[in-house]
Amino acid sequence: MITTVDYHTGGEPFRIVTGGAPDLPGDSVLDRRARASAPGGEADRVRRLLCHEPRGHADMYGCFLVPPDGPGAHLGALFWHKDGFSTACGHGTIALGVHAVREGLVEAVADGDTDVVVDVPSGRVTARVRSAGGRVEAVTFVNVPSYVIARAVPAAGAEVDLAYGGAVYACLPARAVGLAVRPEHLTDLIATARRIKAALAGHPATRHRGDERLSGVYGVIFYDELPGGDGHVHQRNVTVFADGEVDRSPCGSGTAARLALLHDEGVREPLAHHGIVGSAFRARVAGVTGEGVVPEIEGMAYRTGRHAFELDPADPIGTGFTLR
Repeated sequence: MITTVDYHTGGEPFRIVTGGAPDLPGDSVLDRRARASAPGGEADRVRRLLCHEPRGHADMYGCFLVPPDGPGAHLGALFWHKDGFSTACGHGTIALGVHAVREGLVEAVADGDTDVVVDVPSGRVTARVRSAGGRVEAVTFVNVPSYVIARAVPAAGAEVDLAYGGAVYACLPARAVGLAVRPEHLTDLIATARRIKAALAGHPATRHRGDERLSGVYGVIFYDELPGGDGHVHQRNVTVFADGEVDRSPCGSGTAARLALLHDEGVREPLAHHGIVGSAFRARVAGVTGEGVVPEIEGMAYRTGRHAFELDPADPIGTGFTLR
């Protein structure tokens, strides 16, 4: 029996395991990720059970809660998706903030901000939960320092800009490949993203500058420029991550990467980042350090249900399947 509480952030699912999680040993969350990623292990088996059909789907996302790396953090999170374990998840951090306050995992104020500090594989992040009258109204995801890695890198017939926002992202205007960030173009966007990611495999511009375990392109971000106004730069994006998975939200760590690129271009206005399903994050650079810009990304998560999952030992489907 595995129990979960499920949320969505901007339309993107996030499944938090609350009971029946496997043993997740390690000296840090990043170390736990490396161990959990071992094919055939119990952590990988439970990940497949919760992600794959018939209990999940090809674009499912979730996490195991683990101990934090040290004092100052409330909890640790080991993120997972259809293809494995990721290094960062902004939309999930926003959901964890709501979950921690609503479930009483942290002591929260009824009016004002409560910081929920989370250790994730890419480092220590914060979900700043804003409440009014005891009701959560919004969450600001304060990410690890984010920075530009390389510009105009050729990949699969296009040029991409590479930036780190907790994971490495390749970014390009959708129009550069004859597409737009619209649902009717999604099949072509996925196929193009897969080609770009394959072309960048092992490329030196995809390496994290401090830890090889954080290297490699995690997602490809296509974006459209939108009319501005209200003091914000407006863009619509879709992030295709892992092996052809699609982020329904504007993508939290991907938004951090976009902020780093825009700041590098001299843009100082906040970013209104719209997703492919119409949801939006509002993001800004809160500061600049020697490691990069400090992104703050505001969104909101909503609980969608509580679940108790089982695996019948006689079930021939076992831990499930995916069709993409």
